[in-house]
Amino acid sequence: MKKEDIPQDPSSLANFSKEVYYATDNAGNYVTGLSTGWEVKANALDVAWKDIEQRVAAAKQKVLDKQASPLLYFMELHLMDAGILSAYTGFWQWQIKRHLKPSVFRRLSDKKLSKYAAAFNTGIDEIKTMMH
Repeated sequence: MKKEDIPQDPSSLANFSKEVYYATDNAGNYVTGLSTGWEVKANALDVAWKDIEQRVAAAKQKVLDKQASPLLYFMELHLMDAGILSAYTGFWQWQIKRHLKPSVFRRLSDKKLSKYAAAFNTGIDEIKTMMH
């Protein structure tokens, strides 16, 4: 690809990042050039973010319907699974899966909730109020 052919399609990440592409200059030498985006990639990212937004909304509804604890909502919101959350909190994955049950979550101590709050970069009260 020639340097002047590097895609410059606007994307949702255009204001936050640019990508480096390798291209050839007029002399045929490889050079680097910055791209603000590529339409195909931007469309794929938009689809992925819509999927994430749907998962977050579904998790919130499960919490409101008392089918899951607020941990599910915060895990989806922060793109975490039990393995990642385990690494941040020190809880075993089986403990996290157990804490996803509303009845178990209600009995968690503030000490345990503070580990979750730190992992989600939020306060204990915000995690608790998801129960309402």
